[in-house]
Amino acid sequence: MDNFLQPYTFQNGLRIDNRLVMAPITTKSSFFDGSVTQDELEFYRQRSGVGMVITETANVNERGKGFEGGLSAAGDQLLPSLKKLAGTIKINGSRAILQLFSAGRMTNSWILHGKKPQSASAIPALRPQAEVPEAMSEIEIIQTVDDFVQATRRAILAGFDGVELQGANTYLLQQFFSPHSNRRNDQWGGNLQKRMKLPLTVINEVHQAIRRYARRPFILGYRFSPEELETPGIRLTDTLNLVDQLANSSVDYLHTSLGKAWRPAINQTADQDPINLQILKRLQQKKPLIVTGGLCTPQEVTAALEKGATFAAMGRELLREPQWLKKVQAKAEASIRYQLDPNEMDELGLPHGLQVFLKNDFADTINFKK
Repeated sequence: MDNFLQPYTFQNGLRIDNRLVMAPITTKSSFFDGSVTQDELEFYRQRSGVGMVITETANVNERGKGFEGGLSAAGDQLLPSLKKLAGTIKINGSRAILQLFSAGRMTNSWILHGKKPQSASAIPALRPQAEVPEAMSEIEIIQTVDDFVQATRRAILAGFDGVELQGANTYLLQQFFSPHSNRRNDQWGGNLQKRMKLPLTVINEVHQAIRRYARRPFILGYRFSPEELETPGIRLTDTLNLVDQLANSSVDYLHTSLGKAWRPAINQTADQDPINLQILKRLQQKKPLIVTGGLCTPQEVTAALEKGATFAAMGRELLREPQWLKKVQAKAEASIRYQLDPNEMDELGLPHGLQVFLKNDFADTINFKK
């Protein structure tokens, strides 16, 4: 029952005190310029203590902003904000990981102050009122790669312990990998290998930036969604090929994005092996894997590590119970909250923007107390 309380040391020497990770949680609570608010700092302060805290996703350039209230790492003027965030996360020993992204087509011209969204191709997302994005030019792709590099440099200067590239949840890096959003026929699209090029290029360039700027152990993670519902779209066979590439890349860990940690593929119903088990088998222990998706109890977290995961990530459960780890360590598991009382959200340090987001978009999944 205590396997997740054991430390872990990455190959570059970065030590993590325990195997529990706070999954990235969109709070929609940053200032208009993407700088962190006191509400967000309190949110992270209450949850410091788990092995790693992965922040809400931060846009690497202005065209990559995905929603109002989003965190940003798009300019040096944001360094003081990023320093506050990293320092707050690390108060109780957590390692601070800044997740980086560009929204691609998953934004709109209102959020971008009149500019059109951009993506691999001029194909809109399959969602209501989705705008047709502009297909990115070669120059814009190269600039976006450098934007990830510069955001990584800022993360290092701000005191973070690593960055995680957001290649999941339908954002830009996934859009280049997806045959639905990427209909290009140049070096950045076409067959599977070419659709991998942007994610792998960003990984390589960010790794070089870490070698150039970091003076202490600093890790690089990559998060991905294993499949899409769209046709054409990403299928598990595509993802397993990507995993092969990631296993031999410079990333320090992989992180799957799934609503249920041990569900099988949706599109390949004949194959009932859980996706994460197939990924673990493909990895052959070459890289650590963070598993997330409905893990709530100590027993479920223990089982995740016993099945081969290196880390177990929690999102919704740490919203409901920021003291989860401390209660386990104190053998007070009976007092862990598995429901969210709407009357306690201020006490739990949930920013107002996040409270509205939960009530409007996640009421069915957050397990509100009646």
